[in-house]
Amino acid sequence: MVSSDWLAVIVTLKLAFFTSLILLLIGTPLAWWMSRWQSAFKPFIQAIVALPLILPPTVLGFYLLVAFAPDTWVGQLWQGISGQQLAFSFSGILIGSIFYSLPFVVQPLHSAFVQLNPRYLDVAQTMGLSGWQRFLRLILPLTRSSFITAFGLSFAHTVGEFGVVLMIGGNIPGETQVLSIALFDHVESMQYSQAHQLAGGLLISSLLLLALLYRINGRREALWK
Repeated sequence: MVSSDWLAVIVTLKLAFFTSLILLLIGTPLAWWMSRWQSAFKPFIQAIVALPLILPPTVLGFYLLVAFAPDTWVGQLWQGISGQQLAFSFSGILIGSIFYSLPFVVQPLHSAFVQLNPRYLDVAQTMGLSGWQRFLRLILPLTRSSFITAFGLSFAHTVGEFGVVLMIGGNIPGETQVLSIALFDHVESMQYSQAHQLAGGLLISSLLLLALLYRINGRREALWK
């Protein structure tokens, strides 16, 4: 790989890690609330969360680009706080990735919380455990594999992002150029040797990550049988 490709690797891994970490912090309470909330509006909220699964990435990227523009209140607020513009920056593609990978974290956690036996929580509450203690001592151990799956799916999905990142961040080496965009650049410039290296690396790493997640879930199912 050339040096610019290694920069793309660093940006991609950094983006995937922070996206997945932030989404766990955001997605956990959201998934818990959705698993316990009963309302006629619930399908609409679920549809909003799941929308990135079917929405073309360029559509989401376009509207985020418009929202992040320097002349909007979002762009002006960010520039006033950080001194930098939000569009075409790492912070911009990070926020875009959080929106785009949201369902990959919320849905596995939501499914785990729905399947959680409420009797466990009732017993823990009668024992005087606070909500935070119930989460740490009961909910988290019982749904640990779902948290690992949520993080892994979000990480893998973010690594493969193209449309959203390109719309919001452009193609700035060392700042917003991720592996998928670097791969596209190599193909456009007929550099197929470098393209094969990036494509092969992404293919193998994605396959290994999914195999690991399936193995973890398989062990969990075996323990519960």
